[in-house]
Amino acid sequence: MTNRVAESQDSGSAPHRLRRHIGPVGLLFAAIGSIIGSGWLFGAFNASRIAGPAAIFSWLIAGGLVLLIALTYAELGPMFPISGGVVRYPHLAWGTFASFSLGFVTWLSTVSVPAIEVEGALTYATKFAGFTTPVGHGGNQVHVLTPLGLGVAALLLAVFVLLNWFGVRLFAQINNVLVWWKLAIIALVIVVFLITALATTNMGTPANFTTYGFTPGGVPAVFVCIATAGITFSFLGFRQGIELAGETTNPKRNIPFAVIGSVLICSLIYAALQVAFTLGVSGSTLAKSHGWLGLNFTNDFGPLAAIATAAGLTWLAVLLYIDAVVSPADTGFVYTTIASRVSYALGRNRDVPMGIAKTNRWGVPAISLVLTWIVGLILLLPFPSWQQLVGFITSATVISFGVGPLVVGAMRRELPELKRPFRLPGGDTIPLFAFFAANLIIYWGGWDTNYKLFICVLIGYVLLVVFQLIGRRNPQKPPLDFRRGAVWVLPWFAAMALISWSCDPASHPILFWWAFLFNAIVSAGIYYIAMATRLPKDRMRKLIADAEEESEKEPDEEQLAAAPGN
Repeated sequence: MTNRVAESQDSGSAPHRLRRHIGPVGLLFAAIGSIIGSGWLFGAFNASRIAGPAAIFSWLIAGGLVLLIALTYAELGPMFPISGGVVRYPHLAWGTFASFSLGFVTWLSTVSVPAIEVEGALTYATKFAGFTTPVGHGGNQVHVLTPLGLGVAALLLAVFVLLNWFGVRLFAQINNVLVWWKLAIIALVIVVFLITALATTNMGTPANFTTYGFTPGGVPAVFVCIATAGITFSFLGFRQGIELAGETTNPKRNIPFAVIGSVLICSLIYAALQVAFTLGVSGSTLAKSHGWLGLNFTNDFGPLAAIATAAGLTWLAVLLYIDAVVSPADTGFVYTTIASRVSYALGRNRDVPMGIAKTNRWGVPAISLVLTWIVGLILLLPFPSWQQLVGFITSATVISFGVGPLVVGAMRRELPELKRPFRLPGGDTIPLFAFFAANLIIYWGGWDTNYKLFICVLIGYVLLVVFQLIGRRNPQKPPLDFRRGAVWVLPWFAAMALISWSCDPASHPILFWWAFLFNAIVSAGIYYIAMATRLPKDRMRKLIADAEEESEKEPDEEQLAAAPGN
């Protein structure tokens, strides 16, 4: 491995082995395939209803903020190419309490994604069967699952599990084909919408950018919709380059390539899509909706397909309805893989019972896969629509990503001698700004979303107490490391909850700009405390050695190339 601290062979680790079968394109496509899911089918529409034409800046700002966070993981990934890295990195720097705190939130956000992707697919598919039913009116209308929809959703989630059961090589082969399809469809939509809108009267015109105001929701809406319209959610798939790090052939090359490349490529795609959507909405639709903030497509279940139908592009609408099944299904398929790896990582950290980390004959965490299916079904009940679940997933995922910049800072201070195949310049500058970016996105999610997240955090701590009691007589149970982890994790959660409640954009808009300053102070303070309470060198090196031992693997590309006969 890149930073092998102790060379050893552990025959007892064989049942936990993951296999390195994903190349650079496969890893990049795993990230792109996860990024381009249901988000692109609804994101431009929801962003327009919140920020109007100015939503183009929301996509670009979100891409920049997510890229800052992704860069820190591009440094960590090649250093520690272990599956479930987002969960395992805080364990290496602060021990059990910190890793469980962030790991539980990461796991919860990850197992939610297959559910939301199924909801997105069934919302479009309601054109053909009663999978969802509309609730609310005008700009507040959402589509919630019917009993038929819930049954089909359960079946689709089970299909994701079945396809993942037979190994990561099959996963990569299926995903590569589906990503090419998704890229082709989204490119086709952008080109056709732009050409039709500019060349005919069947769609909107450039006047759409000004007729009902460029920022009808005000400048704060440009930032708010980053977290609430599915924009940040649409970028979060970059994590696949990290979560599958233990299963890629050349981590030091493939991980930065996949993480950075996926964010940059998708930023350009999404910005172009937002422009195409803004041009594509007809003037009559905007007039009936009284502008962007009330935008709605009556009796149509997919906004992009509705625009294509209204413009007489029936063939494109048919392709969109097909893609509305393929795109979310592929992302749900990818995230089922990732959710099982997060559970695997929690088990390998010994944050939860280790049985969850057992793999089957194909090197797949089988128990984790089944658990992912069960929890996905449960989440469909309190969040029966795409719009209701997207904000929760965004805040939960970003708060788990927020620890990456802190781990970078801690590792640089305590273990500067470790080899870093990809190293960020500028010292603490990028990690600190990345942590600040994560906190801003969480804040923009709003209190109505974030209070549910913090309730889940409290439930997680109840489970932690249970796990500690169950394993109290287990001699292999690691120390809780409460004093080191809690001294910055709990104040961070508390500060974000306080800012989210007291400066909520919806309830206290006058404090919106002040929240930038409050978040900057919290970010700097928590960063300093986290650096000061990192594990000592010897303990950190021991945890790294353990993680690398447990990641026993097949030879990577470089080893195979050097082998006799090659």
